[in-house]
Amino acid sequence: MVREEKPRTVYWLDDNLYLNITNKCSNRCIFCFRNFKAGVGGFTLKLTEEQSFEQVILELKDAMHKQAWREVVFCGFGEPTERLDFLLEVTKWIRQHLNKSIAIRVNTNGHGYILNPSRDVVEEFVDVGIKKVSVSLNAGNEAVYNEICKPAFHGAFTAVLEFIKRSKGRLDTEVTAVTAPEVYLHEVEDLTRELGVRFRLRQCIPCFW
Repeated sequence: MVREEKPRTVYWLDDNLYLNITNKCSNRCIFCFRNFKAGVGGFTLKLTEEQSFEQVILELKDAMHKQAWREVVFCGFGEPTERLDFLLEVTKWIRQHLNKSIAIRVNTNGHGYILNPSRDVVEEFVDVGIKKVSVSLNAGNEAVYNEICKPAFHGAFTAVLEFIKRSKGRLDTEVTAVTAPEVYLHEVEDLTRELGVRFRLRQCIPCFW
């Protein structure tokens, strides 16, 4: 069940506040739960349109005062770097007007440099005060990645690895993989170890939910 029919840009789970700023994504992962669900945690996340900066700020102002949030996370039914400038502007606003010290994380598929050519995405994250990135990898090699994540770009797997390498040392960086049958977790974990960053499992949300 969902809390309301209105799609949400700002929502929350436990003590984290989430920002669902777009439903556009450069992957079409076969295990993605947006293929089977309209939302998560009782919130509808399938957007009928992308909200304006002013609309998101109104939602943020209301939600930020509901409790003391541990993190603000850009994560929803799309890839946040599809709206890189919007993401950066919202982050700046949070830092300037709401909370200068709260942890801000971006959950990403790692396509930021393909989606934003000629931009140094990691440095722009650092400049506005983003501290952490969680990169969804889900494959230990390009062939499997292309098969299960179905990226819109050639060379996407290599681009994800490059994003991780650029993030390492500049941001608190972790790599994640979902516990789906199609994902060879040990291969992803081995590759993550080679890259020298943390690895975290994410539970796959079954399609019958």
